[in-house]
Amino acid sequence: MDSVTRFAMAQREVGLAIGEPPASKGYTPSVFALLPRLLERAGTNEHGTITGFFTVLVEGDDFNEPICDAARGILDGHIILSRHLAARNHYPAIDVLNSVSRVMPAVTVPEHRAYAAQTRKLLATYEKARDLINIGAYVTGSDPEIDAAITALPAIMALLQQNQAEFTPFEKTQTMLEAICIAK
Repeated sequence: MDSVTRFAMAQREVGLAIGEPPASKGYTPSVFALLPRLLERAGTNEHGTITGFFTVLVEGDDFNEPICDAARGILDGHIILSRHLAARNHYPAIDVLNSVSRVMPAVTVPEHRAYAAQTRKLLATYEKARDLINIGAYVTGSDPEIDAAITALPAIMALLQQNQAEFTPFEKTQTMLEAICIAK
């Protein structure tokens, strides 16, 4: 659905027109009552399951904006797209460290989850030290975790980036994820 934000803005206008008081950042209570009904329509029923992809646009990269915050609380996960990654020619521009899936434990084996967690930790360690590394202030050997993250970064980027025409089978993705963690 494109876009939950526009839906919320339209409902805000309707709510304000009928006299509802503005609540959070000008959004009326009816907006927050309608969001669960809208977002939970996708899901499991007697005929099978439906996966929904909803877009939520945020102003100024404010992920605590009321509509974004409400959607995160309702949905089973979220994929954050980052302008900063896109500016670095990193596609798809998914911010792995800020994206979450509450369904992952139900659809993956423990080893996969462990490798994914370890890879996220390596990426988080690198991101935390990025500025020091980029200005040359980090000295190799002073922190084993940062050294491991620097070493793993090319493999992590190979895992996280691909062009539009590229297809990577799930098994290859698992192999790449495992290789990152074993090489550490």
